[in-house]
Amino acid sequence: MAEDAAGTATGRGRPANVRDLLTAKEHDHGGLGTILAHRIFTREAGAPGAEFIDLAVLPPGTSIGRHRHGSDRETYVVLSGSGLMFRDGAEFRVATGDVVVNRPYGEHGLLNDSDATDLHLLVFEEAVHDHDGR
Repeated sequence: MAEDAAGTATGRGRPANVRDLLTAKEHDHGGLGTILAHRIFTREAGAPGAEFIDLAVLPPGTSIGRHRHGSDRETYVVLSGSGLMFRDGAEFRVATGDVVVNRPYGEHGLLNDSDATDLHLLVFEEAVHDHDGR
């Protein structure tokens, strides 16, 4: 059975379950343990909007390691769970419903410090252009 770009099973009208789409990423950005992720959207070349949108699941004790990007803005949207966020030298708690915008060239990372609950989030990245539109 073929699947379209959104991962929806075709022919029988059954949607794919996201649990079946997640793949393991060991030590993501140098982080702890193995997280699960799936790229649910990739922008077509030349099209406006986010470069990508990922669904990430951080089991207890795992993390997205501290890292930097170039001239893009990466945003985390916490769907469920809680954790300890690091951004540009500061640490703070995040929980369901929080939106964290990581600025271009800034350092950021996220730890699921829970003993029992997965941390689910969307990660999306968008290019940031200077005032000349580049």
